[in-house]
Amino acid sequence: MTRPLKIYLETTTFNYYFDSDRVAHPDTVRLFGEIAAGKYEAYTSKYVIGELEAAKGQKRNRMLNLIREYGIRVFEENDNASRLADVYIRENVVPKDLRMDALHIAISAVNDIDMILSLNFKHIVSKEQNILRGT
Repeated sequence: MTRPLKIYLETTTFNYYFDSDRVAHPDTVRLFGEIAAGKYEAYTSKYVIGELEAAKGQKRNRMLNLIREYGIRVFEENDNASRLADVYIRENVVPKDLRMDALHIAISAVNDIDMILSLNFKHIVSKEQNILRGT
């Protein structure tokens, strides 16, 4: 029997769950249903929680409640992830002003996550596509 994919939910995933006017909203809600059904092992981090706690109003609490409601495991801040994020920035994999994105990627890497789910990593996807094309 194969194990479920280990997925990391970046901050935008929680945000899109409640933003019904966003194109990705239905897919995001379906994803959480699949997490509940055991299709995925879902993880997030203290980095995400910090970003969610900065949100205003009732949406903040609703996003944080998703973590408890769906049994999403939370990675603690991690020195190895912090050092790896610094490498990503130093090597221009992630722009210097996007250190939080580097931390999300690094915490996933040091914890053997299979897939990162984000709706705002366009700069990473674009860079990856350019690397694959050799440009």
